[in-house]
Amino acid sequence: GINAEYGRRGVTSAGRTCYRQCVRYTNTIEQHNQDDTDLSADEFPSEKYAPSDEMIQRFIRVDHAGEVGANDIYAGQLAILGRTKEAPLIQHMWDQEKVHRDKMNELIVEHRIRPTALLPLWRMAGFALGAGTAIMGKEAAMACTVAVEDTIVTHYTDQIREIVEQGKEEEHRELLQTLQKFRDDELEHHDTGIEHGAELAPQYKLLSSVIKIGCSTAIKIAEKV
Repeated sequence: GINAEYGRRGVTSAGRTCYRQCVRYTNTIEQHNQDDTDLSADEFPSEKYAPSDEMIQRFIRVDHAGEVGANDIYAGQLAILGRTKEAPLIQHMWDQEKVHRDKMNELIVEHRIRPTALLPLWRMAGFALGAGTAIMGKEAAMACTVAVEDTIVTHYTDQIREIVEQGKEEEHRELLQTLQKFRDDELEHHDTGIEHGAELAPQYKLLSSVIKIGCSTAIKIAEKV
């Protein structure tokens, strides 16, 4: 019928849009990779900062990868939903993630930490996840946001707890405050997703579980590679 044909056209149009965005986005990865290579610990232009201890290196490496990936998730969502009424909301959350990413870019240089070697993969996977769930509908996009942010809130909370348990609150006070601020922002995004229909997504529990497993796996890998 007319509705079915309209639906097929809508999906096809969204698919073409996603393909064009992915091609354009992939073409920028090489330049971004070069920029990330410039952060290599052996090539810092200043000796102002000494390398940080293992715990902080682990924290910042994975947090940097996570915030870069989060930006790409929102970029993927907006590539598909950029002309919908949800666009301003997604843009608002993305703008907050850009602040997180920029801060992590500063910290990874300040602490002389080599970014994860898999950063290009995380970037492409993040964009694909954002765009893919957005094609499924705005509820699925919000379900993606909720699942990712739930994982990240737990992750930041674990890092905060580890700093406190090791009695390094004063030594790493600025980083601790940054982690607390980022965790609160991610919790806000989580709650926003719930308020905007995440749990109405098709197969919500399954989708959420798959995304959470993927995020948790990425965190473990980025801590080591």
